[in-house]
Amino acid sequence: MRLRALLAAAVLTIITAPAAFAAPDVAHGSDVPPGRFGFVAKLAMTKIPRPDGSTYSSFCTGALVAPGWVVTTGHCFHDAHRKRVSGKMPYPTTVTLGLVDEAIESGVARKATEVLQAKENDVALLRLDTPVSTVPPVTVSRVLPKVGQHLTLAGWGSLTSTNPVPAGRMQQGSVQVATVAPTTVGVRGAAPAITTSACTYDSGAPYFVPDEKSGALVSIEATGPGCPHAGIETTSRADVIADWIATHTA
Repeated sequence: MRLRALLAAAVLTIITAPAAFAAPDVAHGSDVPPGRFGFVAKLAMTKIPRPDGSTYSSFCTGALVAPGWVVTTGHCFHDAHRKRVSGKMPYPTTVTLGLVDEAIESGVARKATEVLQAKENDVALLRLDTPVSTVPPVTVSRVLPKVGQHLTLAGWGSLTSTNPVPAGRMQQGSVQVATVAPTTVGVRGAAPAITTSACTYDSGAPYFVPDEKSGALVSIEATGPGCPHAGIETTSRADVIADWIATHTA
């Protein structure tokens, strides 16, 4: 098992090169239709520090939960020794929302100004420099997930863990809840294939019950086996931090 956004040492330091957050786009998934899931955010980080003083760039995924706030995985934001941090952003982070295909859409771009780490699980909230009024946020579920429940995963991760690059078109897939723990949910692929799974740069990707406008957020991508895979992916439960999210985003 490995963290989806684990920072590897041998990453190129330019944003256009494959970076070392081991956190994929949806592998063995399918294209998201135009106009869907605009709340799914692509996070691009630059000048991430290493212990030797050098820096590099990488990506994560997130979800808009309020006009000025995005939820993602906590381990995407850390110091040079990979310790999770709260407060002022540790490095420049651009958040892009409201698009599914970068080749034909520009979406809505914001800068993240603050990161807050949850105590209960590997989740962080990002404050945006300007609220987003054109994209409906996803609702945070307060319901206990159930084994057998089907969820949609959407993200901007790589399609493979071999020489990964972030996706230019958002991918989606269906997963089924396999296990429920006090702060996490284990999920496994259901469709288009049993190997449909989160992949590199999907750290922070939302698992949700979709509706016509957005959906209900059930969990957030944390870690899993190399992708694509048919094993269990570990995700962070949203219901156990719903009050924490509401307090900070109100």
